Parts: sequence; C-alpha cells; structure tokens
Amino acid sequence: MVVEDAPKTSALEDQAMTETNPKSVQDENEPEEGEIVGDDDSSASSKISKGLTPQHHPLEHSWTFWFDSASAKPAKSKQEDWGSSIRPIYTFSTVEEFWGIYNNIRHPSKLTLGTDFHCFKNKIEPKWEDPVCANGGKWTLAFPKGKSDNSWLHTLLALIGEQFDHGDEICGAVVNVRNRQEKISIWTKNAANEAAQVSIGKQWKAFLDSNETIGFIFHEDAMRERNAKNKYVV
Repeated sequence: MVVEDAPKTSALEDQAMTETNPKSVQDENEPEEGEIVGDDDSSASSKISKGLTPQHHPLEHSWTFWFDSASAKPAKSKQEDWGSSIRPIYTFSTVEEFWGIYNNIRHPSKLTLGTDFHCFKNKIEPKWEDPVCANGGKWTLAFPKGKSDNSWLHTLLALIGEQFDHGDEICGAVVNVRNRQEKISIWTKNAANEAAQVSIGKQWKAFLDSNETIGFIFHEDAMRERNAKNKYVV
C-alpha cells in the first residue's frame, strides 16, 4: 500500500499519544536488554472482566524485533560467526502490539555498547545469508552518541506504516550502538534496482527531516571488504 505525500505524523503516532505510559520499574527489578516488560496477567484479566473490548489495527506485514547483545557475541568476530548471536524477541502484527513492545523496551540511547537491535519483516532474518537479503544492500545514517532515539522511532513508523513507495523492496532496519556513534540502516532486497533504492533513500531522509548525505552499500561488497564504497548517494 502506498501513501502519497504522507506526513510524518501518522495514525501510528496518534496511537502513541493514547497509550498509557508503562509503570516505572524499580532499579533492582530492571529487566535485561531485549526483555519485554508487560502488564501482569492479573491486570490483563481485570481489564477483560470490566467488559473492555480491545480494538486491533492490523499492519500490512508482521514484523519481528531481533536482538544482538555485545555480551552474546563471539569473543573473536570471525566472518563465519557473524550473526550467530542474533535472537528474535517478539513478532507483532498490529499497531497495538507494536506500541506495547516499543513502550517497554530500551531505546537506542539506553542500550549497551556493541548492541544491534533489528526490526525486520517476519520470516526475514537480519543476515546477509538470508535468501531475501542476499542480493540486497543498505542505506545508513550516523548519529552522535545518544541522539538516534527519535530517528529510530520515525524509521520504524515509516516501515510498519508502509510509507515508502517501494516498500516491497524493504527487508527491515537496524540500529547499531557503538562507542562514538549510533547508526541506523535500512536493508533492502535488490541492490541492483537503483531507481527503487534511490527512492527509498530520499524518502527516508524526508521522513527524518535530514539534510545529511547518505550512502548505499551492496551486501556483497560489504562481505568482501571491510570499508566497502557507496554505490548510490543521496
């Protein structure tokens, strides 16, 4: 589904304004990274007993959050070990499920250094070896340390809200938390489709109100050399 000239404020964001903020958690009970914290069963059953009928707004695709913590990665990052520590944590298919997860997980600025947090269409693994990703590439935008939270949220909303003209080309997105910066990347399927990739890059910048120049790298180039060159730039 294509939404022309869609503003960044969408129904998904409107939903956020109606969400109830999750209860604060005491430090000693703070969950591990990647762990979902939700209402307990008693609270959920209480709502049902009061006769409240939950409303669901289905998304066009189901999406899965994947988590790769620094502590779980191999001590020596060999090529064959890449991706071995990535694990799926939750799959969602409605607007309500998305906000239920997003409001109860740590945002990029609160993640441990070395963490990679992904959101990919269901059944697509965030790995070069995945058949859907194998011939693709990625757009990447860098941010100063602790400054990517807002852009990460708007990237997710654009993805799951099908705001891209070439949304079928998109596999998902990932935020990488590193020592001096945070990077957000959008992964796509067919790197050779220049028109589609350039469209995605331009629209992504528009959604984020970014004036930064960003580059697109083919996965096959990234696998061959550490500092692969950009094939497209917008």
